[in-house]
Amino acid sequence: MGWLWAIIVGFVLGLIAKAILPGKQHIPLWLTTILGIGGAALGNWIAMGLGIDETSGIDWGRHALQLGAAVLLVFLGEMAYMAAKGKKQQA
Repeated sequence: MGWLWAIIVGFVLGLIAKAILPGKQHIPLWLTTILGIGGAALGNWIAMGLGIDETSGIDWGRHALQLGAAVLLVFLGEMAYMAAKGKKQQA
C-alpha cells in the first residue's frame, strides 16, 4: 500500500508543480509522477535534516519542502527532457 500512496502523492505533487511553473511543460505524465515522487522524498529528507519531519498536527513545513523540491525537479526535468528531444524551451 505504501507504493500506491507514493504514486498518488507523486502524481499530485507533480501536477501542482507543473501548475506553479510558468509556461507550458512538455514532460509526459509518467515523468511528472516520477519527479513528484522524487520531490516528496527529497522534501522529506530535507525536513528530517531540519528536524521538522515529525510534528504534532499537520506537517506544513514538510509539505512545503516537498512541494518546493517537486517544483525544482519538474523544472530541471523539463529542461532535461526538452534537451533530450532537441528542442529549445520556450518561455
